[in-house]
Amino acid sequence: MLQGYQSWTFENRPIIRAAATVVGPFEGQGPLANDFDIIHGDLMLGQESWEKAEKTLLEEASKLAVENAGLTKEQINFFIGGDLMNQIISTSFAARTLAIPYLGVFGACSTSMESLAIAANLINSRSAKYVLAAACSHNSAAEKQYRYPTEYGSQKPPTAQFTVTGAGASVVSQEGEGMAVTSATIGRVIDMGLTDPFNMGAAMAPAAVDTIQAHLRDLQIQPGYYDLIVTGDLSKVGYEIACDLFEKHHVPIKQTEYYDCGMMIYDYQKQSVQAGASGCGCSAVVTYGHLLKRMRKGELNRILIVATGALLSPISFQQGESIPCVAHAVSIENGGGYK
Repeated sequence: MLQGYQSWTFENRPIIRAAATVVGPFEGQGPLANDFDIIHGDLMLGQESWEKAEKTLLEEASKLAVENAGLTKEQINFFIGGDLMNQIISTSFAARTLAIPYLGVFGACSTSMESLAIAANLINSRSAKYVLAAACSHNSAAEKQYRYPTEYGSQKPPTAQFTVTGAGASVVSQEGEGMAVTSATIGRVIDMGLTDPFNMGAAMAPAAVDTIQAHLRDLQIQPGYYDLIVTGDLSKVGYEIACDLFEKHHVPIKQTEYYDCGMMIYDYQKQSVQAGASGCGCSAVVTYGHLLKRMRKGELNRILIVATGALLSPISFQQGESIPCVAHAVSIENGGGYK
C-alpha cells in the first residue's frame, strides 16, 4: 500500500524465509567473518576472469538461499537482482544458470534494497509466492571497470572506498517463519554536484539522508522506532557528513542507533580499506549475514536498511558529469521464529 509520498507499507508482512551470503578472502579476514555462509580463499574462485568469479559468487549465494528456504529453484516465481558491471552481466549470466524468471535491476550499491523492496511488493500484492532477491560485487572487477586494474597499483586518497567481494541473496515468501519486511521507501536521485569518483561517500550521503527523512515523514515515525538504522556504504567520510546533515535538518537520530555497513565489514586497524567498504555486495552481505543473525538472536527487533548508490559510469566521469546518487530503504522486523 502506498504510504505518504514515496513509501510502501506491506500489510501482508512478506517473510524473509531464508538468506545466504558468500564472500571473498579479504572479507573473511574482517570482524563479521563468522556471519557469512561461505568464505572463498581465492579471489578468482577458480574462474578465468574477475567477472566470471563475481557471477559464481551470486550463483552460490542464490542457490544456497533457495536451499536454506527448503525450496527448489523451480518453486521460485521471480529472481530480482543486479550488480555494478556494465549491463549487469554478473546477475544476468547467473540468471541464465538459475533459469528462474528474471527481473534485472540497477541501483549501483543501492541494488540490494531495491531488489528486496520490489520482491516484498510482489509478495505483498500476491503477485508471487516466492521471490529471490540478490546483489553482488567483486573488488577487482569493479576496479577494472570504474578505476584502474589492480595490477596498475594506483594510489588512492583517504576518501576512497574498497569494493566488497561478495554476494547476498534472500528468499521472500507469503508465509513461513522469519523476519517480516514491513515497509520500503523508494529514494529520489540527488546530485549535489560532486565529481570525484574517489569520494563517493560524500556524494551519496545527501541521498541517504533524504530517503531516511522521507521514510520517517511518510510513516509518521521517529528514528527511535528502530533499534538500528544502517546506511549501505557511506563509510567514514559519508557517515560523518550524514550525521552533520541529520543535525542540520533537525532529525533526532543518535549515533547509537545509526551506523553504516561500509564501516562494519572490515577492520580499520588491520585492513587497508581507506574510508571503508562499498559495492552492491556490501549492504547485501552485512544485511543478509550479520544483521539478520542479530535479529534471530533477539538482539535487534526492528531495523531500517538504507542502501546507497552512486549512479556514475566510466563514460559519465570521463565526460565531466557530476555523480547522481540514490538510496532505497527497507524496514525489517522480527515476526516470530526463524527456520
